[in-house]
Amino acid sequence: MRDPRLEKLADVLLTHSLKLKEGEKLMITGEHSTQPLIKELLKKSYGMGVIPYFEISDLELNRIMVSNAKPEQVIIRNKWNMQQYEDLDAIIHIASDANDAEMSEVPAEQWQELMPHMKESNDYLIQNKKWVLLNYPNFSLAQKAKMSYDTFFDYLLEVCTVDYKQMEEAQKPLKELMDKTDKVRITGEGTDLAFSIKDIPSVMCFGERNIPDGEVYTAPVKDSVNGTITYNTPTLYRGFSFNNVSLTFENGKIVKARADKTKELNDILDTDEGARFIGEFALGVNPKINEPMLDILFDEKINGSFHFTPGQAYEQADNGNRSNVHWDMVCIQRPEYGGGEIYFDDVLIRKDGLFVVEELKGLNPDALI
Repeated sequence: MRDPRLEKLADVLLTHSLKLKEGEKLMITGEHSTQPLIKELLKKSYGMGVIPYFEISDLELNRIMVSNAKPEQVIIRNKWNMQQYEDLDAIIHIASDANDAEMSEVPAEQWQELMPHMKESNDYLIQNKKWVLLNYPNFSLAQKAKMSYDTFFDYLLEVCTVDYKQMEEAQKPLKELMDKTDKVRITGEGTDLAFSIKDIPSVMCFGERNIPDGEVYTAPVKDSVNGTITYNTPTLYRGFSFNNVSLTFENGKIVKARADKTKELNDILDTDEGARFIGEFALGVNPKINEPMLDILFDEKINGSFHFTPGQAYEQADNGNRSNVHWDMVCIQRPEYGGGEIYFDDVLIRKDGLFVVEELKGLNPDALI
């Protein structure tokens, strides 16, 4: 039986996120479990005069390939990707990974050897084409969210189809404030961090790149970060989950990194020089996402949260940092997570997860729901 909410989600992706026009070429990628949404996207695309293509991937097969590939193979894959991306106007990637640990057996050295050869095509796609990324519900995600599958299916469709037009309007005062801010200070349990965002643009996110969405991001001046941050949500990278990550900075660089897997944490941060500098600072504002579930597409949008990201900066908010790593790590500042404060130029703008400046109160959950 067709679920009309999947039709609505397909419409959001094609008309709001990508704003596709007649004759444009779209690639849809996903795993076998995402077929119900891919079917709706194909039907809607043809109805709009869009030219759709699709590819089905498999995480287990990808793990075998990545574990055994040589640089020469990845160089060819990068070339093929470039040729494909040049022919396309937009890409939708639907993730539905059944096993977060599937890639954990790939050695860190293998990632370090292979990933630089994919950077050209990845950067070209992100910077030159329309794209959107989302998750499709599966039993693994439902388990991480501590919900039954049916409840999680309903939850995912609810948070993915919020009123993004309302969210866009509510984000405008925050962008305006961030664009004229110099100094940022963040305090909380295990956190006292200071940095500058002067002259680095801020970017509103309201359903055009990620679904679900709800954040405003910028980047710190590369060498301005000093102090310590302790993240209070688990984070996942390259098949490893980490808890209680604590990073200490001196003049922008991570000089000390600890977690429940300190060695693996530092292995990732040693991928290249840029992995120990920060490429993104963002505030999460999705009113319907409250709890972490070890999936960054959801966790970085949690209301009352911020994320502070080691690695590559985005072109739209570029501080000059370059890396093969982009690792969004999230801290929630609502009272039940220990609280905390964010100051812009010594003025308190958010306390315990709620905006306290009058022009920003439209981003609090009770205003957006």
